[in-house]
Amino acid sequence: MSNNPLPRGIRNNNPGNIRFNGIEWLGLSTPPSDGAFCIFTEPKFGIRALAVLFRNYKGKYGINTISGIINRFAPSVENNTAAYIAQVCKALGCEANAPLDTESESVLLPLVKAIIQHENGQQPYTDEQIKEGLKC
Repeated sequence: MSNNPLPRGIRNNNPGNIRFNGIEWLGLSTPPSDGAFCIFTEPKFGIRALAVLFRNYKGKYGINTISGIINRFAPSVENNTAAYIAQVCKALGCEANAPLDTESESVLLPLVKAIIQHENGQQPYTDEQIKEGLKC
């Protein structure tokens, strides 16, 4: 066994570390979770789930800023939300409360990349792999 195993999100093909709550996501594995977090059959399905969440935040809740997205996605009871927001803002080069078009691949690609980096401490996916997840 390796002394440095991959982060849970990468092992689970769930690079956003989405908690399993009974949603039947496309590409869920069997079993669908590790007891807390979803397990997907391929990374593209975990990436897709992130994009679906962020699109739904806008459509269902009117959330379309980095501050709003991160506060909902990674609440402060579990995360240093201020640091998370700052890291994502830096990666995207925008302000925390600037509106984002979460339907646009040109916005989702860097947003998802920044989330993956923050959640896992690394970015193992190419832009092409992330784009595949955004489109499936």
